Amino acid sequence: MILESLIAEFEYEVNSTRKLLQAVPERDINYKPSTISWTMGELAQHIATIYYWYVGTLTQDVYDLAADHLERGEAVDIKATIELFEENVERARAALKSIKEENLQDPWTMKVGERTVLGPMPRGIVARNFLFNHIYHHRGELIVYLRATGNKVPGLYGPTYEEMTGR
Repeated sequence: MILESLIAEFEYEVNSTRKLLQAVPERDINYKPSTISWTMGELAQHIATIYYWYVGTLTQDVYDLAADHLERGEAVDIKATIELFEENVERARAALKSIKEENLQDPWTMKVGERTVLGPMPRGIVARNFLFNHIYHHRGELIVYLRATGNKVPGLYGPTYEEMTGR
């Protein structure tokens, strides 16, 4: 039942993420709100990359980010980032469909080399926090970037302020 709900949420939210990434204009790809922030392109690419992490999270008991390499291309190429997103969504979808409900209780750990950075904790909690909520957090940041640069924000959960007010 929980896995079924996660899969349904995944499918719904993929469409929202796609709309948001498609709203990133090339002209503002290097925008960043502060010196310590990512550029808009780097943030978009990070969102696309999180979908890749579904595989290691859902299919491995210990996921070592240092041993897992993903070719991402240049963050200034939003079309390449959208392609990366689409490829990673397919990988994530397959990983979600490969596990069973009881696997959500299996202990899971993330490492970077020898250093443990997350866990051990139940895989289902990791899926919710490290994957789903992580994406939502960064999508919120990307919405702020889009608004700060005067770009339209797509409605993800209904009409946006701009759509409601005609501004």
